[in-house]
Amino acid sequence: MKFNGGKYDVIVVGAGHAGCEAALASARMGCKTLIITMSLDSIALMPCNPSIGGTGKGHLVREIDALGGQMGINIDKTYIQSKMLNTAKGPAVHSLRAQADKYEYHKEMKKELENQENLDVLMDEVVEVIADNNVIKGVSTKLGAIYDCKALVLSTGVYLNSKIYIGEVNFYEGPNALGYSKHLTESLEKLGLRMRRFKTGTPARVHRDTVDFSKMDEQKGDDVITPFSFMNDELELKQEPCYLTRTTEQTHKIINDNIKRSAMYSGEIDSVGPRYCPSIEDKVVRFHDKLSHQTFIEPEGNHTKEMYIQGISTSLPYEVQIDMYRSITGLENCKIMRPAYAIEYDCIDPTQLNPSLEIKGVENLFSAGQFNGTSGYEEAAAQGLIAGANAVLKIQGKEPLILDRSQAYIGVLIDDLVTKGTNEPYRMMTSRCEYRLYLRQDNADLRLTEIGHDIGLVKDDRYDKFTQKKSELEQEIERLKEERVTPSQVNKQLEEMNLPGINTGMSLYEFLKRPEFDYELLEKLGKKSDKELSKAIKEQCQIKSKYEGYIGKQLRQIDQFKKLENKKLNKDIDYSKISGLRLEARQKLDNIKPISIGQASRISGVSPADISVLLIHLEQLRRGRGDNNE
Repeated sequence: MKFNGGKYDVIVVGAGHAGCEAALASARMGCKTLIITMSLDSIALMPCNPSIGGTGKGHLVREIDALGGQMGINIDKTYIQSKMLNTAKGPAVHSLRAQADKYEYHKEMKKELENQENLDVLMDEVVEVIADNNVIKGVSTKLGAIYDCKALVLSTGVYLNSKIYIGEVNFYEGPNALGYSKHLTESLEKLGLRMRRFKTGTPARVHRDTVDFSKMDEQKGDDVITPFSFMNDELELKQEPCYLTRTTEQTHKIINDNIKRSAMYSGEIDSVGPRYCPSIEDKVVRFHDKLSHQTFIEPEGNHTKEMYIQGISTSLPYEVQIDMYRSITGLENCKIMRPAYAIEYDCIDPTQLNPSLEIKGVENLFSAGQFNGTSGYEEAAAQGLIAGANAVLKIQGKEPLILDRSQAYIGVLIDDLVTKGTNEPYRMMTSRCEYRLYLRQDNADLRLTEIGHDIGLVKDDRYDKFTQKKSELEQEIERLKEERVTPSQVNKQLEEMNLPGINTGMSLYEFLKRPEFDYELLEKLGKKSDKELSKAIKEQCQIKSKYEGYIGKQLRQIDQFKKLENKKLNKDIDYSKISGLRLEARQKLDNIKPISIGQASRISGVSPADISVLLIHLEQLRRGRGDNNE
């Protein structure tokens, strides 16, 4: 017996990292929102690694924060170790990573959802998406309720028809023995969505008291913590160490002897897993010349003795796992608390998405996260925020929020998905970003906070803090350019510090360009600002000075990029009628429906010659309209 559960502006299906950001964005932008999850205990769950950030991913978290999202604030409350990665390299690839107390992270995010105005949280299972003439009307649930909505966001994670594999044992179940969604895929296929099957996995957890840390290398966090959220200037939570160890020849022998019992090598699993997070079986087979592989032993929280064995995910049988993990240095007597497993799940081909993350052909249906073929909490959260915001903007009749590749890592992530698609779970990396010297994690607020404020996601307290920082930064840059230093003032001190002297007078801004010179040196030389400057302001000034030439070159490249992005393509173009386009290009363009010449140029199978044909077509249209504006 069906009953009406109520009416909402936006409904979000799933409360993982994508769902939480989508629901919070929608509610904060003023829409009556409902988030439905199969278990309240799975809100912001970390079923795999207990961390936030990392190479490329740290950029996403800071961009989420700059736009008014929650992930950065939440990890700043609940980290147990924090570390800036890649500090030996340039600032473009510096990436913040924090170990989380995964249970506290869940509790804090659940609390945020529960306390958010305009947001209802419900435990139930969505079994059907209701649409009329391919326009979203609502959802139907397992408990018999029908909820009406104007827009719907799907963020189902790995729960659609999810199947667990541990050697020869397999069964339908979600992560951490949670339930799985059995019926929703069928409903989505009826709407015309093209579904596919992906795979991921997670390592075992072992009991802390059974680990011999004396055989491992201790890995500490940074002495001075860099917050993820721009709302925090400094953090001082107690940190816990991680530990580094390695597999042994015995580990590899056990794996090779039992490789055919691994679900991935026995033929049980046909789906594709994440290339950049391979199982230990894959590592041993693909890199057979390596005698060992490193692994980090990471705590899962302050109030649990579970330790995460990073880098050793597997689908080997449980009894083989016991022998394998005990062959690793320092784990000789370890006791497994949770065995490792692989998990298969349904997701979509993301080329079915518009850049707004609205699904083509189904009005007001948006999607985010692993449902879109990505891997990782950070990628999911980034998409969730964009999908939630765009669901609201669609209801309000406003233009969608679309960040391009020159504005944000989020723009790169979404453009890659909707333009190129993916044949494996997609992971964000700095190498995917062609403008990474400009799109640094340290300047995410300067790039994106104005945008978040314009759409109503960044509230006044955050915006006021941002404008104050921006003003302080501009004033300090002006001071550095105006105030000068001469050889007679500093060379004696520089010589005492075994640093090269200067030959002529120069501004402090020029002085900072030298590789050996930094803000700390300026202050030692008596050139400190009258104002108390934050670490972030000093970092920004230093980067702006030292990399000014390179950043300027990149900004000129971005200007060229923008010219093609600004040449818009109508979504109703019939590419079959444009003479000169190759057949493959016509098919690809018709499938993707690019919004600009720039996006069209990044579609696999569309050649430079095809782009020239499109440019001629646009010029002919412009002349036909009598439009003399470029």
